[in-house]
Amino acid sequence: DVAARFTDGLIVACDTVVECDGQILGKPLDQNDARNMLQMLSGREHRVLSGLCVWPVGGAGPDVRVAVTRLRMDRLSQEQLEEYVASGQWAGKAGAFGYQDRLGWIHVIDGSESNVVGLPMELLAEMLARHGFSQSRP
Repeated sequence: DVAARFTDGLIVACDTVVECDGQILGKPLDQNDARNMLQMLSGREHRVLSGLCVWPVGGAGPDVRVAVTRLRMDRLSQEQLEEYVASGQWAGKAGAFGYQDRLGWIHVIDGSESNVVGLPMELLAEMLARHGFSQSRP
C-alpha cells in the first residue's frame, strides 16, 4: 500500500481500460490477444475509462473519479490489422491501441483526448484544484 509508506505528500494514481459491449479490455498479453481486441473494436464505437485517484496523504481520504471518452475505430483491413500487430505498438496499451501513436483510424467522439492516452488531464486539474493545488504558468 503506497499510502502506508508516506506521512505527507500527494498520491496521484490512474489506470485505464477500454470497454466495448460490456467487455473490459486491458493490456493485451500477446500478439494474438492484441489481434482479437482490435478485431472486436474494428469499425465500432467503444469507451475508454480511466480511474483517477488524488490522495493528499495525512488529509482527507482518497478522491476517486472516473473519466469516460467515447471513440470510434475505423474498420481495419486485414493488412492494416496485421501490420499494426506486427509493429508491436499495441504492447502495454489498453485495448491494444495507442491514440498517441496518431494512427489515423481512432477518432474521439466525445470526451477527453488525454484520457485516451492514459491520464485525463482536465479531470486531474479539477481534482487538484479541489484539494488546494492550482496551476501555475510561467
